[in-house]
Amino acid sequence: MKKLSIVLAVAMMIAVFAGCGGSAPEAPAPAPAAPAESAPEAPAPAEDSKPVELIVVTSYGGDDGNRQNYEQFVRQFEEASGHTVRDASGTANEEWKARIMADFETGAEPDILFYFTGPDADRLIEGGKVVSVSEIRSVYPDFADNMKDSMLPRSTADGNQYAIPVNGFWEGMFVNKKVLADVGVDVPGPNTTWDQFMEDCAKIAAAGYTPIAASLHEVPHYWFEFTVFNHTSVDTHLNMPASSSDAAGQAWTAGLNDIKDMYERGFFPRNTTTATDPETNVLMTDDSAAFMIDGSWKMGWFTENAENIEDFTVTYIPGKGDRKPTDIIGGLSMGYYITRKAWDNPEKQAAAVAFIKAMTTDEAVSAFGPTAITALINGTTPPADANSLVRDALVMTKGATGVAAPVQDLMNPAARGDLFLNVSNIVTGNTTAEAAIDQALAITE
Repeated sequence: MKKLSIVLAVAMMIAVFAGCGGSAPEAPAPAPAAPAESAPEAPAPAEDSKPVELIVVTSYGGDDGNRQNYEQFVRQFEEASGHTVRDASGTANEEWKARIMADFETGAEPDILFYFTGPDADRLIEGGKVVSVSEIRSVYPDFADNMKDSMLPRSTADGNQYAIPVNGFWEGMFVNKKVLADVGVDVPGPNTTWDQFMEDCAKIAAAGYTPIAASLHEVPHYWFEFTVFNHTSVDTHLNMPASSSDAAGQAWTAGLNDIKDMYERGFFPRNTTTATDPETNVLMTDDSAAFMIDGSWKMGWFTENAENIEDFTVTYIPGKGDRKPTDIIGGLSMGYYITRKAWDNPEKQAAAVAFIKAMTTDEAVSAFGPTAITALINGTTPPADANSLVRDALVMTKGATGVAAPVQDLMNPAARGDLFLNVSNIVTGNTTAEAAIDQALAITE
């Protein structure tokens, strides 16, 4: 999924989970009795009197909306501790991931890593390159004591907890209210069905607007996730298919064929199979398109690009089958890791622990995502001057009845890329959903 963005990026409040009918973590949780990994006898805490330089890698690169917040809290840490931070952050894409893995393989890994918590981190965990929360707490018992242990992400490699999250994400449907008002269509709500949504899209198309702003060439994964979700449920959405013919595979096939149906009915931009994501995004702010599915990180984009933010809202994606519209996609997908290299260094160990504690205080987490889903025991503090889009997002997330993580995140990157490249071929009839699914699942790394 995309990286987290700007201080206004809104995600689900922790209260959502307390009231959810069902929820899913970023990746399937292990059985409750999963044994903790064996660890050497806990050493005494390292001395923290000598200033050190910490090498830190995060996804808060120069184009990230939270870059300013990251720099602010790094400065505060340096001033309070006397330590210095050598920042090597970048943008969370496949090139960035590959560079991080290469650094670990060559012994050039950082001391602190802000990275994904799902399968992307398996190699680091299986290779013993990062340190578990339980091992850190055996020396520093108050580590992450402001977090709910149940919400600290569990590794898909061994079931243990390694990363301390800042905030997570949700995915929802952004709506141009001006377009809907011109056509005479209501904003979809918590009870809007998929059939009603299709009828609304038909009215919008007949009025000369584009119902759905999306690039099926570049970012088909949002619609894939929700159309598949419409054929699964909160409890079954993370069931990975072995082939297109099993139960999960049939759900994937049905979801992809729903996208094909929307394409054939003219609900996407005419150039959706060749357009870029930025090209289709602008259809929303140009008042040419009505709907767009994206993540909480898109809040800042609308704030920056909309002539009048009051013209936009964010709401639920209409559902069908066992999935209620109020069942949404979300999760805690990234967090801070201490590398084994830093942990085993007596001069850096305590500084590394102190850095993560400083970057995950209630104040810091609230700054990075004032109303975000977090693991904080006390929750975050929302801004007093929140704009209408933020307020609408809060209404949406507070009303959520269930949360599922993105099933696409369980695929290996090569298989995922192959499947999504084939979405354009599926909708244009150059291949079938079944063939594309089976081809992708046959790819192993």
